[in-house]
Amino acid sequence: MVFSTTPATCVVAGAGAGKSTSLVLRVLVLHHYLGFELDSLSVVTFTRESRRDFIKKLCEVFDKWEISYLFENLREVVRTYHSLVLPMVHTLPGLSDVRAFENLGAAGAGAEEANPFQLRLNDTQRQLMNECYRDLMTSDPAFASHIASLRKGAAQLRKLDPQDPDVQKRLKALSLASARDVELCDLIEDQWRKTNAWPIKGIKIDRQAIDIKGFTFHTHGYIAKLDTWVVLGFDANTDPQLTRPGAKIPVWGEWAVKRTLFQAFCDKPLIWLDNPADAKKVLSALNSKALSGPGFEYQLPGELSPAPLLDCFVAAATFIENLGLQVVDAIDRMTWDADDPEAAFFAALRTYWPALEAHLQRQTPPIMLFNRMFALLGEGSDSRVGELPDEALRPMSHLLVDEFQDISAQIVGWLKASLAEILRRGSSLAGERAAQHSSLMCVGDDWQSIYGWRGSTPSYFMQFNRTFSAHKHTRILLIDNYRSHQVVIDAAEHVVASAPAIPGKKAQARTTFAREPVPVTVLTRDLADLARRAAEHHAAGDSILVLYRRNSDRQALAEHIQGLLQLEQALPVDQRRLRQLTFHSAKGLQADAVFLLGDCQYASRSPYKNQVYALAGLAPPGQVDGYDSAQHEEALRLAYVGITRAIHSCYWYVETATRPGARASDRVDASLPYFSDLRVKPKR
Repeated sequence: MVFSTTPATCVVAGAGAGKSTSLVLRVLVLHHYLGFELDSLSVVTFTRESRRDFIKKLCEVFDKWEISYLFENLREVVRTYHSLVLPMVHTLPGLSDVRAFENLGAAGAGAEEANPFQLRLNDTQRQLMNECYRDLMTSDPAFASHIASLRKGAAQLRKLDPQDPDVQKRLKALSLASARDVELCDLIEDQWRKTNAWPIKGIKIDRQAIDIKGFTFHTHGYIAKLDTWVVLGFDANTDPQLTRPGAKIPVWGEWAVKRTLFQAFCDKPLIWLDNPADAKKVLSALNSKALSGPGFEYQLPGELSPAPLLDCFVAAATFIENLGLQVVDAIDRMTWDADDPEAAFFAALRTYWPALEAHLQRQTPPIMLFNRMFALLGEGSDSRVGELPDEALRPMSHLLVDEFQDISAQIVGWLKASLAEILRRGSSLAGERAAQHSSLMCVGDDWQSIYGWRGSTPSYFMQFNRTFSAHKHTRILLIDNYRSHQVVIDAAEHVVASAPAIPGKKAQARTTFAREPVPVTVLTRDLADLARRAAEHHAAGDSILVLYRRNSDRQALAEHIQGLLQLEQALPVDQRRLRQLTFHSAKGLQADAVFLLGDCQYASRSPYKNQVYALAGLAPPGQVDGYDSAQHEEALRLAYVGITRAIHSCYWYVETATRPGARASDRVDASLPYFSDLRVKPKR
């Protein structure tokens, strides 16, 4: 890897293989021994954090070789994709002062200060998007109509799959719940009246009978202008233990049963107001002219949670563009049933997205989204890569790209266009030595590709020779692992084994450990047990990583590890040994003991992403759920990433399955020596 003379080199580096050290030494060889100037080299890292780490390692190696350098020059060598493309765009005629939309509102100056992968908008970004939104609401009746449809749909009770285990469980109470529904309605209305929250202006009191699988339930009201029924919820915070005479469960439990049944089986338009505060929020959004902004949240099928509508626009448009497609063209090629709520969403996005880009261009100075920059210097017919001056293109002469398995089609197009332009110019490129000897080295691990939900795919890495044409290619396998016990490696590879992968990747532990190997231990979720084991490892002097799938998991764990957190706070920063991160944030990190909180599973469906995946050519011909299938494989890879953070001990706490669909922990085989399955078996 360090001494490759091939113009295109693909390095498959498993977890703990020492790829960062090797990349640093590759830079040393190119610059110090082969004489390539630093301004002809670029190391491209995936995140700002990995960029900072790489710069630090590069400085340390240059110091050991007693190579004189300016720190600023090394910072220019090591870039993220986004901090590399922005200076290139600035050299194009008319774009010298363009700003990146994703960098607006960042805490400091410079492209590296913002997180371009952050999909939640900040105030500065939202203000610009709201301005565009207001213009369209007043000038485009069709757009306003689509928004009105989305606004009404967002207020509707979210549907549940009738086959969902929770639904099937609560179906058993269908008859009893129906028999006592009138009493439940009376009690809930009384609760709302006590706080003067019922009746509500604009809602007609109406006990409409609703048929649920042959049994009768009731609504509380009706909104005529929306032709929508209203059901009031029970605020459990007021009296969570309140139980009606003769009932086996509290009132909030009865209400939850009714809500689930309505979500699965009610075929009428319905708004469910959980509590008086929720009622004010929902009705305000429905009645507002919404010229300041949409003012409501939306959730596309397949997404984990609702988000403000404009955030949803950004997420969907970015996903489409990351796959190398144009938003308007892709939407024109998508198909929906006439009554599908997604049809209104994408009709609105089709109008909004080009209007937003035009609105940003009109600002002083102009603003551009990063994806537009990549496209501007990509392979499309409107590419302006040929207009780049030699000095702007020169840093691309020798490219070393880290974490290549998480690259998107949009960025691949930019890299290919830049490399092709370098070859086209040949010796005319400033710095003849750089022009005569250009190279590309891409380093990654397809087993660690975990950003498909954002539009990346490992296929470009797995098909490297087809992605980048060259007169000669080299593939290098780094299979030695300098981090983990062999049992940790074997367990992780077993979990991910069924996912498509580059062949020949069986890793071998190359570090000698004083401790005996400990199998990866799989347990039923138990936060108190996790806290106890973590405290034991901390007392033994071990470093600890706690990885979680949801923020709610971290919050739930906090009270159990309060004592451990206090111990950590008392230590100097450089001596602290406990970190808590998401699975996705843990790449590149390691610890003696790793605690995984939560299973890895993709249990939803994303109709629009399946369509876009097919349009981008990433799904096999005829496959209608290509994205969903890829996400099932990604769930296994996410578990692999989590397990391989461990040096010698890994504990995996998983929930009892409540949703259908394969889970990564299903791959655990207790008969194998590298697993210890201590999960409590569910009672039959």
